[in-house]
Amino acid sequence: MNSNHSNSDNGVITTALLLAAGKGSRLYPLTSDTPKCLTMVHEASILERLVINLKKQGFKRLVIVTGYQEKCIRDFLETRSCGMTIDYIFSPLYATTNNIYSLWMARDIINEPFLLIESDLIFDESLLDGMCSPDRIAVGCMQPWMNGSTVTASRSHHVKKFQSGIAGPLDEIRYKTVNIYSFSLPSWHSIKERLGQYISAGKVNDYYENVFAEMVADGSLSLETVSFDGKRWYEIDTIADLAKAEKLFSADKYETIIPYNIMPKISGISRPFFLTRKKHGEKAVTRSLSSLSPLTQSNPLNLKAIHKAHPLKKEVPFLNHLREIIPDAT
Repeated sequence: MNSNHSNSDNGVITTALLLAAGKGSRLYPLTSDTPKCLTMVHEASILERLVINLKKQGFKRLVIVTGYQEKCIRDFLETRSCGMTIDYIFSPLYATTNNIYSLWMARDIINEPFLLIESDLIFDESLLDGMCSPDRIAVGCMQPWMNGSTVTASRSHHVKKFQSGIAGPLDEIRYKTVNIYSFSLPSWHSIKERLGQYISAGKVNDYYENVFAEMVADGSLSLETVSFDGKRWYEIDTIADLAKAEKLFSADKYETIIPYNIMPKISGISRPFFLTRKKHGEKAVTRSLSSLSPLTQSNPLNLKAIHKAHPLKKEVPFLNHLREIIPDAT
């Protein structure tokens, strides 16, 4: 597929690429039959929040790389596009590849400057203000809860070096990557070429950050940092992350309209999880984590037990359960 969209609004980016192919296994059982991007944070899913934020920023096109439970995403966005054009790319190797492969899958369908974003992020809409121009990277000052790739920056706020983690000597101030990037068309052409080299070499399980790091190091990619400090954002990888994000975004109020034939099916979630009422012939759904069935009892300090959890018959509020196993989660 080859689409030709233009961003003609005074250089402002209006296309976004969302990588949403993975299984999100660390959020099990919430993701046992539902994609990670449809995980609820109070009354709205990660994906719904993203679509609303993109629309408010004037985005016109959303490209989504799907894999695990692709139909759930398609069904959800059938009534949630907010007027944006939605294009899908299915990655059949989603279970055995990483985000480098998902990004490579978009090489032909995107031919314009675009915003790259991961499907496990929630943030205030205003944080995208600085990301709608090309060749930028969202960063935040290091916090105790953060892990993953970091960067150092020059006085002109351009990335000097990528690091694969937070370990190592701190001879320079490091910033955590937020996993939101914007790219100009020339940068994207260069990135595609380098991605192709990695994929041809069989490095389908690498991270695209390795490509960016290599390109920054050899001068073929220049990225300006955009600070996400001072406003809310959170990366949700685990159940503990979700509990903290629920607290951080507790003031948000969402009411969503879902047609009768698109009620989400999520295992491990008890019936009161969806509180419904009728409105204009459709079903308005208010959703929260408070009625999730509990996890099986095991070592209360071992989060790995979550991956083997099964719902019990007796309903216990999910966040209360988290308070027991993770005292600082809420």
